[in-house]
Order: sequence, then structure tokens, then C-alpha cells
Amino acid sequence: MTGDNRAPVTVIGLGSMGKALAEAFIDAGHPTTVWNRTAHKAAPLVAKGAVHAETIEEAVAASPLIIACLTTYDDTRQALAPAAAALAGRALVTLNSGSPADARAMGAWATGHGARFLDGAIKNVPAAVGAPDTLLYYGGDRTVFDEYETTLKVLGGDTVHLGDETDLAALYEMAVGGTLLPALVGFFEGAAVLQARGLEVSTMVPFTAKWLEMINSVLPTFAQEIDSGNYADPMSSVNIFLAGTAHDEQLGEEANVDVTWRTPLNDLLKRAVEAGHGDHSISSLIEVLKKPEHVA
Repeated sequence: MTGDNRAPVTVIGLGSMGKALAEAFIDAGHPTTVWNRTAHKAAPLVAKGAVHAETIEEAVAASPLIIACLTTYDDTRQALAPAAAALAGRALVTLNSGSPADARAMGAWATGHGARFLDGAIKNVPAAVGAPDTLLYYGGDRTVFDEYETTLKVLGGDTVHLGDETDLAALYEMAVGGTLLPALVGFFEGAAVLQARGLEVSTMVPFTAKWLEMINSVLPTFAQEIDSGNYADPMSSVNIFLAGTAHDEQLGEEANVDVTWRTPLNDLLKRAVEAGHGDHSISSLIEVLKKPEHVA
């Protein structure tokens, strides 16, 4: 079906992201079947032109391409279990959360029932689905990606196949996603500090955005240092970061804001200094994060 941008598709799971996926397919003119455990969630999509399948069996049978967007791989298996026999020969694409091990187990389950399996991750919020620069990446059966690439690009113009290994999307999803919560908590801490002074948090947003742009600009350098294992010419050393921790504590006391979430990060800096990385690039923290290999 290469080049066919009207492939029939079924979307399983109509939470905020699943709904956005289905809407993108409908808007692009794909015959779209939808299913959700809570049937009333399908109503707005039916009004837009989707077909509501009453049962999971009907949903799977309706299309050669099945997009499952549930919370976890376990949720996906449980939802699809009654229709497992109907998966044979169909392309199943999962877009949910879980570990690489979960993805491998899901892939084994799907292919064990005769499905062609592709696992993916959406690197944006529901409102961004369908945008030209929205990133989705996939791991698994390359033939599925090649056959339905045009259809999958309806969900985001920046669509990438990482490789044939089933767990690659989940691996990159967790590797990249590790930056999210620390960055958000840092923003929330800053917001609390500003509010302690009676300032609007919105005044901080342009400066935070610039800060994130700076971080983005130095990531290639840090990646090169880590890949080469050479941390001797730092833009910013571990010692400089460690020296700044005292200021964080002072600010927390002044603003009456809990900054103890930083404690494990500060401990990591101290461990790096103890390991001889004080004058090395901050990227050398990776050497402390790595656990020693177990020797049999």
C-alpha cells in the first residue's frame, strides 16, 4: 500500500492522544474505525465521519492497519485478546508507554498471533498530532513501516524508522524522556521562587525558553565527549556545578521553597568529584551513573 494515503485504519483507545490520532486520520480522508472500552468517547469522532465498532473483534476486522493507543502494553494485550485470532496478517502499531522489555513482550505476543508488528512513540502532546514537525519514531517490522509510511506521516511529518528491533522506540522513548521530569520540576521550583516575591510566573517563560535553547545547543558537544570518553576540555566542569549547590540551598531558604529534590543530583556531583572527575566536563557524570558490570 506504499503511496496510498487513504489506507483504512482502526484506532484502538480514545483517550486524549487516541482521539487526536483518530481525528488526524479522519481529517486526512482515511476510512477510520474507532473502538474504546467506554463507548461514548467515540461519539465526537463518529460525528466527524468515523465508524464506531461495537466490539474489539469488529474493530480489528475492519482495517488492515490497527493503531493501538492505550496506556500500557498490558492494557493493549488485554484489549486485543478477544480479537487475537483476527490479527493474523494485519499490521499492528502500538503507541503506548512501557519499557523495552515490555515492547519485546508485546511484539512476541503480536507476532505469535500472526500480526506484523511495529512499535512507536509520539514525542509531543495531543494538540501537535498531525503537524509537519511532530516527531514519531518506530521500531520493528520494516515492511510495515514502508507499506504504511504515508499513512503514518498523517500523525506527524517527522516520522522515523529506528531499526528492525522491536524495542527501539521504547528504548529511545525512555532514554530521551529522562530529561522531562527534572526539567519540569526545575521550572516549577523557579515558579515557586518567583511567586514568593509576588512575581508572575509567565514573566519567566521567555528566559526559560532561551535557557532550554542553550541546553539544546550544547547537547552535540556532550554527546561527542561521551562517545569519545574524553572529558578533559570542559565547557563547564563538575566542580563548577558542585559549587553552585550552596546557592540553591540559600535560595530555597530565602523563598521558603523545598529544594530537596536536588539532593540526589548533588550527591551525584559529589560522587563524581570523589571519582576524580572534578575538573572534567559535566558530561563525565555518565561514568558515575553507569553501574559496574557483574562478573560471573
